[in-house]
Amino acid sequence: MRAVVVKEKGGADQLVIKEVAKPSYREDEILVRVKATAVNRADIAQREGMYPPPPGASPILGLEFAGVVEEVGAEYQGKWHPGDRVFGLLAGGGYAEYAVVPGELVLPIPEHFSFEEAAAIPEVFLTAYQCLFWIGRLQKGETVLIHAGASGVGTAAIQLVRAAGATALVTVGSEEKQKFCLGLGAKHAFNYRDGAFSDKVLEATDGQGVDVVLDFVGAPYWQQNLKVLRMGGRLVFISALGGTKLDQASIGAILGKRLTVTGTTLRSRSLAYKEELNRDFASFALPRFVSGELKPIIDRVYPWTEVKEAHRYMEQNKNKGKIVLRIDE
Repeated sequence: MRAVVVKEKGGADQLVIKEVAKPSYREDEILVRVKATAVNRADIAQREGMYPPPPGASPILGLEFAGVVEEVGAEYQGKWHPGDRVFGLLAGGGYAEYAVVPGELVLPIPEHFSFEEAAAIPEVFLTAYQCLFWIGRLQKGETVLIHAGASGVGTAAIQLVRAAGATALVTVGSEEKQKFCLGLGAKHAFNYRDGAFSDKVLEATDGQGVDVVLDFVGAPYWQQNLKVLRMGGRLVFISALGGTKLDQASIGAILGKRLTVTGTTLRSRSLAYKEELNRDFASFALPRFVSGELKPIIDRVYPWTEVKEAHRYMEQNKNKGKIVLRIDE
């Protein structure tokens, strides 16, 4: 089969499509013919040599897929059949013509969805769902501040917050992205280029602050995040694109406001954890995708032969929602 391979760690120019061995599958796995996948920050980090795949995972880039069932392991005979349209989460291997998926991580593609739309769901929606509900313990009526609101995870989180009966505030880097996030259902969108967001958040919430913060930035936002969290608030770190080192830090606000600070990743979680999360997410989200309450947000679709351009586009931070790769026949 063909797959995108990283020649040497480095820039997007290191990505090439070449012949590799077709993956084999176990009794509890399914072989899928991949029709579409999507670009994630983790793919860029792995390409640069800074984010190796977990032990046992495919070294090929790609954390999600949409495609057609090709062959079914013995444990899932009868549940899935060749020809079924499916999508789901991967620990690696999505940038290829075929991928192997644990049977419990496979989900049916809603009838009216294209492969490209389905491929835009797994990584960002499952990450946002985990961070909001499993870690952030979001409840109806609460308020969430989502950094990078126009990113893939950000656009998923806005919709999930709204579906939960809560309120979403976001930070973004342009007026265009402000309008975009407001159109998705965010109540307020603050441009971080216009200065500190903390005072604006407090003003927008009548001085009350927020219950949950989802943060991709890390160290530069530390003090402001603590400032905007209300009593019993939860700060969830998804990434640290702005750095991990704090020059000066005080735990006073954490103690005084009884805050919870949690860091999380999804890719390296155990299979059992992902399976439970997948079931919980499917129960909540699949009916909402069918009804149209939730929708995948796609910025651009590239043929996978243009994978270098897709990676460069993400690195420019221009995208609003997902960047999808279509796997051509």
